[in-house]
Amino acid sequence: MSITTEFLRRPLMTGAVAASSRRLAYAMTEGIGLEEARLVVELGPGTGVFTDAILARLAPAARLVAIELNPVLAARLSATRRDARLTVIRGSAAELAAAVGEPADAVVSGLPWTVMPREQRGHILDAVAEVLAPGGRFTTFAYLHASWTPPARHFTAELACRFGKLERSTVVWPNLPPAFVHRATRKP
Repeated sequence: MSITTEFLRRPLMTGAVAASSRRLAYAMTEGIGLEEARLVVELGPGTGVFTDAILARLAPAARLVAIELNPVLAARLSATRRDARLTVIRGSAAELAAAVGEPADAVVSGLPWTVMPREQRGHILDAVAEVLAPGGRFTTFAYLHASWTPPARHFTAELACRFGKLERSTVVWPNLPPAFVHRATRKP
C-alpha cells in the first residue's frame, strides 16, 4: 500500500500523490521545540514519514496524537508504529481540539491546504490556533511550483493573520515535488 494507491482510490481524502521525503520531514520537525514538547499533534500523517521524524525527536515522556481522515492510512499507521507515545485517531483535523483535550506545544501538518475549500481551511487553521499553547509552534509545507497560485497566497495570508511570527524555510529540493516549510508561532 502506498500514498499513491490511496490517492487514486480516494483523491478527495488523500491530498498527496507521493510520500514526502525524509529531507522534508527533517525540515518540518527542525527548530520547533519537539525535544522539549509534552504534547505534539500531527494532522494528516498519511504513511508516517513525518510521524517517524517527530517520534525521533520526542522525549520519552512526551505524547504524539496523529489525526488521519483516511481510514486505510489511519489503520496502517496504527498497525506499523509500535510506540507507546503515539495515539492515532481516525477523524477530521477540524475536530482536533476535542480529540486532543489539552493545549499542544506543536502541531505538524501534512494537510493539502491549497486544495481545500477556503472555509474548511479557515476552520482547521482556527482549530490549530485554538489548540496551541501560547508560544506553541505550527509547521506545514507547500509545494514550490504552486506557491504563486491564489490559493497558496491566500493560505500564507491566513497564516500571517492567525500567528504572531511566520517564517519560510529554504526550498527542500530532494522532495517530489520540491517544497518549503511554513513555521508559525502562536501569539502569546
